[in-house]
Amino acid sequence: MAVLITNYTDINATMRGIRTQVVDSLDYVANNLPRFKDPEQMFKTLKNIVTYKNDPQGTELLQTAETLLENNFWGIPGAGDCDCFTILVLSCCIVNGWNDQKIVLCGRSKIAPVHIYSMVKYKGKDYCMDLTNAYINVERKYKFKQYLKV
Repeated sequence: MAVLITNYTDINATMRGIRTQVVDSLDYVANNLPRFKDPEQMFKTLKNIVTYKNDPQGTELLQTAETLLENNFWGIPGAGDCDCFTILVLSCCIVNGWNDQKIVLCGRSKIAPVHIYSMVKYKGKDYCMDLTNAYINVERKYKFKQYLKV
């Protein structure tokens, strides 16, 4: 089981963990998930196989795509939170050759993000890939948003 479980320390540690989990997810995604014709198809497919579940209190749970979908912390296929979903989406984008991506950190201030998701540019258009929302290109309103190039 490829899962990184730590006590939450700061956003920098979480971002390093996300990067590691994305890299560790690439082989699984390449061998077990379909290639998608566009971000809309990818969003709809992934949205149907994930279930939102909060991390345990005080813990940062970062799951690879394989762990999230097959043998995760919760014992429910696809169960994870926004950072687990971001790992899945980023991995799928890379495998599909869509390498113009951003990570979006949201919250009340720069030092206190409470939400994360990814965006991908495909054929000149940005797509918001927040699997915690019901539809593609939906963004919740937050006082603070920071866009990080992947």
